[in-house]
Amino acid sequence: MRAAQLKAVLPRELLASVVVFLVALPLCMGIAIASGMPPAKGLITGIIGGLVVGWMAGSPLQVSGPAAGLAVLVFELVRQHGMLMLGPILLLAGFLQLMAGRLRLGCWFRVTAPAVVYGMLAGIGVLIVLSQIHVMLDGAPKPSGLDNLAGFPAALAEAVPTLGGGLGWQAGLLGLSTMLVMYLWDKFRPQPLRFVPGALLGVGLATVASLMLALQVKRVEVPENLADAIDWLRPGDLLNLADPQLLIAAFAVAFIASAETLLSAAAVDRMHSGQRSDFDKELSAQGVGNMLCGLIGALPMTGVIVRSSANVQAGATTRLSAMFHGLWLLGFVLLLSSVLQSIPVASLAGVLVYTGIKLVDIKAFKALGRYGRMPMFTYAATALAIILTDLLTGVLVGFGLTLVNLAFKASRLKVSLIDLPQDGEMELRLTGAATFLKVPALTQVLSTVPAGTTVHVPLSNLSYIDHSCLELLEEWGRANAAKGSKLMIEARGLKRRLEGRVRTTTGLGSAAV
Repeated sequence: MRAAQLKAVLPRELLASVVVFLVALPLCMGIAIASGMPPAKGLITGIIGGLVVGWMAGSPLQVSGPAAGLAVLVFELVRQHGMLMLGPILLLAGFLQLMAGRLRLGCWFRVTAPAVVYGMLAGIGVLIVLSQIHVMLDGAPKPSGLDNLAGFPAALAEAVPTLGGGLGWQAGLLGLSTMLVMYLWDKFRPQPLRFVPGALLGVGLATVASLMLALQVKRVEVPENLADAIDWLRPGDLLNLADPQLLIAAFAVAFIASAETLLSAAAVDRMHSGQRSDFDKELSAQGVGNMLCGLIGALPMTGVIVRSSANVQAGATTRLSAMFHGLWLLGFVLLLSSVLQSIPVASLAGVLVYTGIKLVDIKAFKALGRYGRMPMFTYAATALAIILTDLLTGVLVGFGLTLVNLAFKASRLKVSLIDLPQDGEMELRLTGAATFLKVPALTQVLSTVPAGTTVHVPLSNLSYIDHSCLELLEEWGRANAAKGSKLMIEARGLKRRLEGRVRTTTGLGSAAV
């Protein structure tokens, strides 16, 4: 970028970067807590997402960092394998993303059905809410969503002074107050202050109130020296990747992070008229970022729509804004870590509960109804499977239902036998896709054709016909030629090219496809 151009855009980029920094600060810490990790781990990921990925990104206005969409998966991985095993998983996941970008596979991550994506986010949102309501009471989340739901009455009773005698009610009020401030700010935000994020305002007010009232609540623990939060990957830990569970986890992180990133990049492109995203370059940048996060033991990252949309709305036009936001995060952690240590954990949990509720997008669910009931069912089944089992199983359920629906649609064929005005002539009308799955139905209809009939078979209404159906028609023509029957295939207008050509056989008049 030339000096004159830099001078022209720098003030706007600096302003936008401050807005993004204010949005990212509470979310980085809150997502880390929801992932079962120290808040500093989320801040390190945000710093790498800004300084490194922001510089390399193929989507210049997208902002990367820890994402709520991976919090549930990371929490489960940390619970099962320990915090140190997250490093090798992220290193491999990042390498897979880097290779996918180099092989120009970015566009393939965007073929995920919207019903699966929205259902995944809804399931994640419910799990975040169920876990963080315990954190809002200064408690600890349970291993699963159902456990969190079942354990909530006891946690609530423990927090009420007249029942359990605990002080969790103070934390609960801070969390609820944070959510209320965010809701009211979203609804009644003054236009001149539209860039001020509700999450920062809610956490700030809750922090001030907790200090003024001297509330006995848990507060954020951030090391004085950021280097103390870094857990370097040990070479010996890489040997653990021979464990099939860790390999599956790495592939799951790579796929979900890539899908969320590229869907977010596509959404960001619709928000502005500037440079379009290079999805392969973006995927490679995310891979490098996640490999770095794996090397130093931080959280995984994705492109995040909340921070990215704030970046666009704040007027950013170049990648400088995303890079500067990482610089502000680094400076804040190094110089003002004592301020972070005053923040109540319950307030950050309130931010995550509010975010989780918004992930359950009812409007998106209703919009899927325009495409029939199956997408809505896929959305609900994906979300429910994630809540009842785990994230990977739920996503696989969503993909399975999508493939079943695709196979069903691809095999739909309407077969009708129509009498023509000419004596002894009929038309076998086929509409849809004629695949081997419809051979029995086609055989049954052909068995009703009277002997000595000439049957015309136009293929213009077919989107596809495979060799099984073609051979069935040819065989019927040969078998019934002795009875005076003829079968005439009229192949002109077929929408799909077939492999080979329709052969002309005895008693079977046909045209080449």
